[in-house]
Amino acid sequence: MRGNRETRIFFSTELLGWYERSKRDLPWRRHRDPYYIWVSEIMLQQTRVDTVIPYFQRFIERFPTIRDLAEAPEEDVLKCWEGLGYYSRARNLQAAARQVMERHGGTVPDNKAEVSALKGVGPYTTGAILSIAFNRPEPAVDGNVMRVLSRYFLIEEDVAKVGTRTLMEELAAELIPEGRASDFNQALMELGALVCTPKSPQCLICPVMARCAGRLEGAEERLPVKSKAKPPRPEYRLAALVEGGGALAGRVLVRRRPDTGLLARMWELPHIPADAVPGEGAGLPDGPAMDRLAAALAAAGVPARPGGALLNAEHTFSHIHWNLRVFRFDAEIPMQAAGGGVSPAAVAETAAAYDAAGGAADSAARLPANAGPAADDTAAEYRWITREDMDNLAFPNVFLRILNGYFGS
Repeated sequence: MRGNRETRIFFSTELLGWYERSKRDLPWRRHRDPYYIWVSEIMLQQTRVDTVIPYFQRFIERFPTIRDLAEAPEEDVLKCWEGLGYYSRARNLQAAARQVMERHGGTVPDNKAEVSALKGVGPYTTGAILSIAFNRPEPAVDGNVMRVLSRYFLIEEDVAKVGTRTLMEELAAELIPEGRASDFNQALMELGALVCTPKSPQCLICPVMARCAGRLEGAEERLPVKSKAKPPRPEYRLAALVEGGGALAGRVLVRRRPDTGLLARMWELPHIPADAVPGEGAGLPDGPAMDRLAAALAAAGVPARPGGALLNAEHTFSHIHWNLRVFRFDAEIPMQAAGGGVSPAAVAETAAAYDAAGGAADSAARLPANAGPAADDTAAEYRWITREDMDNLAFPNVFLRILNGYFGS
């Protein structure tokens, strides 16, 4: 085990004392409700605390119990999550809530095997729930914790390796004082978030500075050792912001993504790969780019006239980096897609149904079923929306930004 007994006792004692004096007042810390702690831990994955706070408060207000979350329409859950990104977290959270209802009568289990069997709950989240909510002596090792332990105990193994994580979990478990698992694990996370930061650690105010082996060796800046992850793959895409005319004036065309895969069932602007034609890539001139988009829209039953480049946008996923070139289009009325698409009568009927429904997001303001294939070679649902409809439909962050900018939100 790294460090002698005295060094480990010093670490745990000083850390707990510092936490009691300095801990932040966070909404999920005001309760020991396992559901609240679980939601907060899922939200905090890959997201800053300051960002999470308002999302957590809205989410708990909208879904105050596990039953409420389990029984909610998925679209409501995604809308409440909108802007946090990594939407599979929200889907997994709801799926796990349904597991808790079905298997555990709506009560979060306090058994390690049962908690870790929940959808989307890995070793870290299992440890966090059990320790924080139930005060069980389980380690909760995330990036913050690995950084603190690497520096304090001068651990120079690659933290990206499974063996190093196992070592860290064993060490963290040894450090937990009896009966103090909840506070200790939160203190360890807090130190990594506020003091032992990735860059420019604030060693002079660190409660365990005196015995930090990394600082004494002058190694705090280079620890932890972590092999570089493979950078996200760049993708260049052409997107269309299609403005309606006539009966559809003031509305924009959006489509729903497929039921599976990246950003499943969320809404977006129609878009296609920029490099769909062999030999052409990110440097495709605007003229040919708009021609290709127009052809894809026509194939989906939406003849539209290019209006020029609108803006560039980008978004990074864990494994893909999207570079979007967005073009404005004017929908042509009457709509007549090649091969028999949407007739003028259908367009008028669609707009009338939309107006009769008061512009509600669940109205019939959609392209008819015979609208043809989607612009990205998958079956898709299309819809004409106003700014008000965005209050009910969930969009990925990049399209949310584009549409909010367009509607002046």
